Amino acid sequence: MRTNTQLQKAVLAELEWEPRLDASQVGVATVDGVVTLTGSVSSYAEKIAAERAVKRIAGVKGIANDLEVHLPGSSQCEDTELAQAALRALKWDVMVPPDTVTVRVSHGWLTLEGTLEQEYQRNAAERAVRHLRGLRGCDDNIELKPRVTETQVKQRIQAALKRRAEFDANQVKVAVAGSRVTLKGVVHSWREHDDAVHAAWDAGGVSAVEDDLTITV
Repeated sequence: MRTNTQLQKAVLAELEWEPRLDASQVGVATVDGVVTLTGSVSSYAEKIAAERAVKRIAGVKGIANDLEVHLPGSSQCEDTELAQAALRALKWDVMVPPDTVTVRVSHGWLTLEGTLEQEYQRNAAERAVRHLRGLRGCDDNIELKPRVTETQVKQRIQAALKRRAEFDANQVKVAVAGSRVTLKGVVHSWREHDDAVHAAWDAGGVSAVEDDLTITV
């Protein structure tokens, strides 16, 4: 198991290596496997890239992404312009059903709203707007209203977990109440954690996933 100092050095090295990120203004603190990112980046896309880079490091149990987005002058735009760009991006994404998602923008902060049936559609909507010029942050308030039974949801998730060889599916317990799923158990990396959570969302018929998984290293 890495010490706090070793983990901090590993995270800093990964941030410096990440080509989609200028890490010169990013600070890293580590306490018992929890990594806190502070400082600033020049786009929302860089903030997301930093978080993903940290997740790749073995020994990371939690992330607090406190990075601030400071847009350079060339990246700033009016809220109306950003809203129009977001609507165009959503319209041209084939994974987002037409006329299902609306947008609100305030001081460069974008909020997505609407109703969809699948989590992959909600993820697609967020990805469609993530790299827009002028974006400081994004709240995804899209609701999911699926159309399957609790039994079907649980069976689909359990089957998906068993198909994936990265971890022991028997260590992950699945509980379903309505369209809400709770995952409990033990995984051994952020990759295993994300695989389990994605399997739950990908089952279809899921409106929320409560993540009670524990990462052990």
